[in-house]
Amino acid sequence: MFFLVEINQNGSARSVVQGLLEIDGTARNSRWFLVRKGRGNFGYKMKFMKLGSKPDAFQARGKSVRYVASELETDVTINVGEVKFNLHKFPLMSKSNHLLMLLSKAGEENEIDMADIPGGPKAFEICAKFCYGMIVTLNAYNVVIARCAAEYLEMTEDVDRGNLIFKIEVFLNSSIFRSWKDSIIVLQTTKSVLPWPEDLKIVGSCIDSIASKTSVDPGSITWSYTYNRKLSVPDKIAEEGMNFRDKIDSVPMDWWVEDICELDIDLYKRVMITVKSKGRMDGKVIGEALKTYAVRWLPDSFDESISDALTWRYKYLVETLICLLPQDKAVGCSCSFLLKLLKFAILVGIDDSAREYLVKRISLKLHEASVKDLLIPARPPQNTLYDVELIQCIVGRSLMHGKYNQDVKHEENGDFILGHEHGTLMNIGKLVDGYLAEIAYDPSLTICSFVDLSRSIPVSARPIHDGLYKAIDIYLKEHLSLTKAEKKKICGLMDVKKLTTDASTHAAQNERLPLRVVVQVLFFEQVRAASGVHALNNNARDTSNSTTNTDEEWEKTAADGNKSLMKQMSRTKIKDEDFQMNGELLKKNSKSTKNGVQLLPSRSKRIFDRLWVVGRGHVENRSSETSGSSQSPTGDASPLVHLQDKVGTPSPRERV
Repeated sequence: MFFLVEINQNGSARSVVQGLLEIDGTARNSRWFLVRKGRGNFGYKMKFMKLGSKPDAFQARGKSVRYVASELETDVTINVGEVKFNLHKFPLMSKSNHLLMLLSKAGEENEIDMADIPGGPKAFEICAKFCYGMIVTLNAYNVVIARCAAEYLEMTEDVDRGNLIFKIEVFLNSSIFRSWKDSIIVLQTTKSVLPWPEDLKIVGSCIDSIASKTSVDPGSITWSYTYNRKLSVPDKIAEEGMNFRDKIDSVPMDWWVEDICELDIDLYKRVMITVKSKGRMDGKVIGEALKTYAVRWLPDSFDESISDALTWRYKYLVETLICLLPQDKAVGCSCSFLLKLLKFAILVGIDDSAREYLVKRISLKLHEASVKDLLIPARPPQNTLYDVELIQCIVGRSLMHGKYNQDVKHEENGDFILGHEHGTLMNIGKLVDGYLAEIAYDPSLTICSFVDLSRSIPVSARPIHDGLYKAIDIYLKEHLSLTKAEKKKICGLMDVKKLTTDASTHAAQNERLPLRVVVQVLFFEQVRAASGVHALNNNARDTSNSTTNTDEEWEKTAADGNKSLMKQMSRTKIKDEDFQMNGELLKKNSKSTKNGVQLLPSRSKRIFDRLWVVGRGHVENRSSETSGSSQSPTGDASPLVHLQDKVGTPSPRERV
């Protein structure tokens, strides 16, 4: 579709649809020229302008010579870079004040060097064709270099009316700056000829045009845009390059973020600053824009062997994204994106101030993170796989921001009510336990690091200890050289009364746990069964009033423990005659209650053998066993992965 544009004396343009035309009929000095909308990729309609009417007579001789095929012999050679243009003086002097001056000074000489013209040979050829009145097509990809070259050649109105500068300005203002994608393309092309576009205010005009369109009511958008992400409406995905007729009913608020990702980071920064300065954009949309840009330009993995130049580029990109984060910390970027940004920031070595700011932002939204997000690789001199110290720092800061100690309020009757932040605190507790389970596989992780991170969260953040038990079990599995004291220390983190029935079942048969811990599990299960209390569930109301027994309470003699256990068995109708001297459980009473712990015969036999023998005084009390080890044969149980999985009968082996 062609549009005939009439240029008025005041510089304004009036467009009239002329229909489908095949050629341009404008005269060289006419006030009329044509603007046409063409169809690009994915339905995008690019605007372009055709100037001139004569056929293109420029021809090439090799790669370094361009000339005009004409009956008249060329009389001047203009060197632009490595390309020689054999042309005629008169057409050039009639349009360019700069060439007029150079040719006048040259006199008899017929060769001129113009190595510094912006846009190089391509831009000069456009200007030269315009001087000859040949057909020239301008679009978003070449209009900037043509405008800069025309400025360099001084193709102004005082030389000839309707000169190239004037016509390009009309095209920019009436077409390019009104088009969403054309403005982005033009802005991106300015980088090759800087600082000319800055001085000509092309860069500023493009940025203003783009920023203004981002704040338009989505319901008023009639232009095409790129959207390859899921929309807020479920199961609706917009195809790339949606046009007005085919677009979906609801245009998303972040419709614009993918298109501007094509900009270099410097131009992107200026656009985003302008968008934010208008104060009309929601922080969540700004965050989505930054995330989309990071996904577009940051690699999925980082190889330390890459060049210093590329490392510097990534570093600058990350620091720029950090400074563009929305000021409203409560909204905007997700914690997952911030942690990924931090992970990459550490790899490229950003400034401490930028890293500190990012850590602060993450600590405010830590409860939204996932365990995978926290797996940030450690950097030298740390010898662990993951940066545990950094995560512990973030957890500590997150807890400082919230008044979690005052979040649980007890009532007079012993019940309690939950504050509005208690759910956030419990999310952090689950997150830390999940992270402990992941880093427990690291053979270089010290027990002190494990214990310190586990103790970094308050008791109220961990109403159920299944996740902590899983992490402890994995750590014991992967660190076989632990001493009895170290096993006791790490198992002391866990409160067996806060284990669910499934976890208790697994723990009672876990050959890696110290015997003292297993006795605790058995004892509490009997107490719980006798009192008619069901297994612990995930409701904090059923678990928050639980208190942990002190080490002194659990360090009673084996005889005292046996007496207490026998009392509970009597209350649950497990009779003394049901037990033989070898410690075998009566088959029909292997389960105390429906929700009681289910023990395998071999495991129960070993545990009750010890209790019966000690209780009857046949052997002396073994303090080494109650402190964390057993000399009885044990099996090689697998670490706890799913508490619901059935645990097989352990094969005999020596307890470690």
